[in-house]
Amino acid sequence: MEKQQSKKPLIRFPELKNAWEHKRLNELLSEVKKRNEDLKYGKDEVLSVSGELGIVNQIEHLGRSYAGVSVHNYHIVEVDDIVYTKSPLKANPFGIIKLNKGKAGIVSTLYAVYKVNQQTAYGPFIDNYFSLDANTNRYLRPLVRKGAKNTLQVTNEEAISAEIFAPAIPEQKRIASFFTVLDKKIAELKQKKNLLEQYKKGVMQKLFSQELRFKDENGKEFPKWEKKKLGDVGDFIGGGTPSTQNSDYWNGDIPWLSSSDLSDENIYQINSTRFITKEAVSKSATRLVPKKSILIVSRVGVGKVAVNEVELCTSQDFTNLIPKSDNYLFMAYLIKLQTHKLLAFNQGTSIKGFVKSDLEDLQLSIPSIKEQNKIANFLVTLDKKISRTENQIQQTQQYKKGLLQNMFI
Repeated sequence: MEKQQSKKPLIRFPELKNAWEHKRLNELLSEVKKRNEDLKYGKDEVLSVSGELGIVNQIEHLGRSYAGVSVHNYHIVEVDDIVYTKSPLKANPFGIIKLNKGKAGIVSTLYAVYKVNQQTAYGPFIDNYFSLDANTNRYLRPLVRKGAKNTLQVTNEEAISAEIFAPAIPEQKRIASFFTVLDKKIAELKQKKNLLEQYKKGVMQKLFSQELRFKDENGKEFPKWEKKKLGDVGDFIGGGTPSTQNSDYWNGDIPWLSSSDLSDENIYQINSTRFITKEAVSKSATRLVPKKSILIVSRVGVGKVAVNEVELCTSQDFTNLIPKSDNYLFMAYLIKLQTHKLLAFNQGTSIKGFVKSDLEDLQLSIPSIKEQNKIANFLVTLDKKISRTENQIQQTQQYKKGLLQNMFI
């Protein structure tokens, strides 16, 4: 393992002065070899190890059990045990190391299970140490051999044979307690976002089914909703891809979108990563889509919907709607809610999707413009709350990551 120059972290509780020491992981952990021979745990208690979620029930995480015919030879994992997953992940090519904070269960023999030595280590400290990809990769890289088909070859004993820097147990507990508070804050924000999204989903269904109606400024009912074909609501404009061989078409200032630049859920989230020139627009099949239009992915990525606040271009996988007089935000929410109808067209063989005429013939119930405005304003307010909460989650996660990088050696 790479040697660190400093024996003290950059950020530390001020009253703690002792230097951190190199400690072999086998001084802090010992292998658990207990198997599920008496079948105390069934297939519904098999655990999976996730880089993001940690150790979780496999059925709850993946929707089904992937256990073999028999689980009698599986390793038993108690609460507060450490599990090493010998499976490569994109961010962790040598596997991941996690603490079991949930329920006891079993894991396949592809995992290694360790008990924390209470005299030398505190489990949550080790879990936080290896929550940093850089720490995990730096520790495991010298120990793990890559086999055929990218399999990881390392014995359970070898996996705990290298060293990490660690302080005395009191400092380990202080650090772990600090990050527990941060993790609780992140969990609360995620729960808040989830509840807001559930509320939005429920209220949208009631609004667009007319089970829930707004009233006008005088407290009176708005007019009945009218059935209209989408083709009568606005005009459609497609897209195209300028030649990637012509450098004069790219690196301009006009955003050009493919379906991957749109979110599956958020109609405001557009990740513009490519830009084209005015010459590309004039000499290729792509066309300018005016701002306040509705971007509809009709082929690859079919069903994604977004709104644009700037003039842009899209690939041929889009059929974009330019509303004539309706509230474009309202129409975007309405179309997004009708995604199941769009997906039902599913024309084509290798590439599923729908064509312009499918959209033109799509019948929708549409309220008066004043009621559209009320509905759109209400949903925009909800989306802003969801976006603010998501930003808080990201900021707190970044804050945590920065502290992890500076509170460990």
